[in-house]
Amino acid sequence: MRILGAILAGGQARRFGSNKALATLHGEPLIAHAARALDPQVAEVAVCGGAPLLPDRLHLPDRPAPGLGPLGGLAAALAHARQHGFDGVVSVGCDTPLLPDDLVARLRAPGGASFLEAMPLIGWWPGALAPTLDAFVATDPRRSLRGWGTAAGATPLALPRPIPNINTPGDLAALLR
Repeated sequence: MRILGAILAGGQARRFGSNKALATLHGEPLIAHAARALDPQVAEVAVCGGAPLLPDRLHLPDRPAPGLGPLGGLAAALAHARQHGFDGVVSVGCDTPLLPDDLVARLRAPGGASFLEAMPLIGWWPGALAPTLDAFVATDPRRSLRGWGTAAGATPLALPRPIPNINTPGDLAALLR
């Protein structure tokens, strides 16, 4: 199975106050931690949306236009996956530096599309869903990841331990303690 890891990095980070993908944890940007955690679990890692933040990684601009939030990045990743022979996409946020080693296996366990109930940004999306997501992005004004998961018939999952998600400077400070 050939899987594309998609780090969704096109958000506005209003609660963080600056580009949280570049905030540092143990001397490295959060996004670099996410990429490294995905590397052994996928065939390739892409940064989706926003600016190209990791020069050694594939960058995919939002699809069909900039500023669509996480769904624009996911649409770009699914289109790329379908065009380049990937079976599907595992999506994560740029603000999730501590991903479990078995994340991809857990997401794929139900057999079809799935996402984390507590964090719908993290999910497994088969490549065949690319045209369905394009249509959803074009017609759903809310562009909700949870709404997309429901529309795609994805299975909501729970993990035994929550994945830390950095939304505010306080979240980052708590992780450093």
